[in-house]
Amino acid sequence: MPLYRDQGIVLRTHKLGEADRIITVLTRSLGKVRTVGKGVRRTKSRFGARLEPGMLVDLQCYEGRNLDTVTQAETIESWGDVCARDYDAWTAANAVLETCDRLTEEREPALQQYLLVTGAMRSLAGKEHDPNLVLDAYLLRALAVAGWAPSFHDCAKCGAEGPHRAFHIVSGGAVCSVCRPPGSSAPAPETLRLLAALLAGDWMIADGSDLRHRREGSGLTTAFLQWHLERGVRSLRMVER
Repeated sequence: MPLYRDQGIVLRTHKLGEADRIITVLTRSLGKVRTVGKGVRRTKSRFGARLEPGMLVDLQCYEGRNLDTVTQAETIESWGDVCARDYDAWTAANAVLETCDRLTEEREPALQQYLLVTGAMRSLAGKEHDPNLVLDAYLLRALAVAGWAPSFHDCAKCGAEGPHRAFHIVSGGAVCSVCRPPGSSAPAPETLRLLAALLAGDWMIADGSDLRHRREGSGLTTAFLQWHLERGVRSLRMVER
C-alpha cells in the first residue's frame, strides 16, 4: 500500500479496540485524514503522547481501505501539551480544534484552514493574547475562509456604507435601518469595532478593548458560528465567556 508523509495538527482522537486509537489530523497538503495509531494507548507506545489533540506532528502513514495507519510520528510543536497546563487556553484550544474539524472535509486540501488553526494554537500556547480573543479571532476568520464572512461595518444586505448599529445573524452581520429585519440586535459600536479588528487581525485595537465589549462580541461570534454550522460546538460550553 502507498506510503505518504505530511505535517499535520491532531484535531481529535477516540478509542479503538483495547489499545488502538483513531486519530483525526488536518494535514498541510492532503487535508483532513483519519488514521489508526496501533497500540498508542499502551504505556510503552513509542509515539502515543505525540498523537494527542493540539500536537503538530510530522506523520508517515500508509493508506488503507477505510482508515490509514500511522507508521511514524515526530513532534514538531507540542502546543496541546502546553495549553493543557492552563484552563483558559485549553478550553479555547478545544473549541478551536473542534470547529476546525467541523469546517473541513476528509481528503480535501484546506491550506488556509490549516494555517489558521496552527496560528491560533501557536498564539494560545505562547500566551500572546487573551485566550477568548484568540478564539473569537479564529472563529471569525475560519468562517470567512469557509465562505461566511460577517460584515461589521457596511450593510450585509444592500451594501450601504456604515457603520450601522443593527446586527442580524441570518442576514450576515451589520444591517442598515432600511434592511434591518425584526429581531435584530443593537450591539455597542465598540463591540462591532472589536469584532472587525479580530477579523482583520488588528491586535492593537483588540488587546485594548473593554471586557464588556469582549463578552458581547463573544456572544455574537458564537451565535454566528452556530447558525452556519446548524448545531452547537460542544467545546464552547466549557469556555469561560
